[in-house]
Amino acid sequence: MKKIALYFLPLLMFPMLAVAQTAPQDPWAGWKFLLGEWVAEGSSGVPGSASGGGFTLEPELGGKVLVRKNHAEYPATKDHPAFSHDDLMVVYREGGATRALYDDSEGHVIHYDAAVTPDGKQIQFVSEASGGGPQFRLTYGDLGDGVVRVLFEIAPPDKPGAFAKYVEATVRRKQ
Repeated sequence: MKKIALYFLPLLMFPMLAVAQTAPQDPWAGWKFLLGEWVAEGSSGVPGSASGGGFTLEPELGGKVLVRKNHAEYPATKDHPAFSHDDLMVVYREGGATRALYDDSEGHVIHYDAAVTPDGKQIQFVSEASGGGPQFRLTYGDLGDGVVRVLFEIAPPDKPGAFAKYVEATVRRKQ
């Protein structure tokens, strides 16, 4: 009987070893510095300086996607009344690539490719260059101590890749 048990023991252990060796890696490991709730400290750019705002970036659907919800308040200027801006971005994996779908309260929809830089200090979203519209780049840079630089740039339709700053802000992790 002992010989039979010893014969089957390796067969019983094989599935456990296979599971232990194929434990999934965290697909969002490089995104850890950006997860959580953030409050804007200051901004500059074409639409003016936001008087308040922030965003959250959290895993959803059991960690299959990341969802960013953003809100910003802009004061009145001589050119426009006060307004607020809300947007939602879903970051997901497709094949070996990371992509994002952005949609906002102004009717903009942007499809991004996303990547963490090799040094792990930035996450960059870049839209495809399309024939009729501008190209967009959104960069989050980890400044350390719970502070992140946010840079949104636009390239004109006739000059893909020639990005110019549109809005820049600093955000701090909410305690």
